Amino acid sequence: MNPLHDPVLTYLRALLGERVRRARAADRGLGVSAIEWAIITGMLAVIAIAVFAVIRDRIQSAANRIDTGY
Repeated sequence: MNPLHDPVLTYLRALLGERVRRARAADRGLGVSAIEWAIITGMLAVIAIAVFAVIRDRIQSAANRIDTGY
């Protein structure tokens, strides 16, 4: 009895083989799209950090102007 002829393993090998075949035949332009999305996401993250820094500075300067009476 050869464990490699198990029906589950045969099915998994066929499934993996089909996925590899589709990945190799897929349009290569999809990778470019992923890179574009990564660049856009990075730019949005930088903008969000900059906005956060400006808001934080304004809040800190407003808080420092508050007279506590001590």
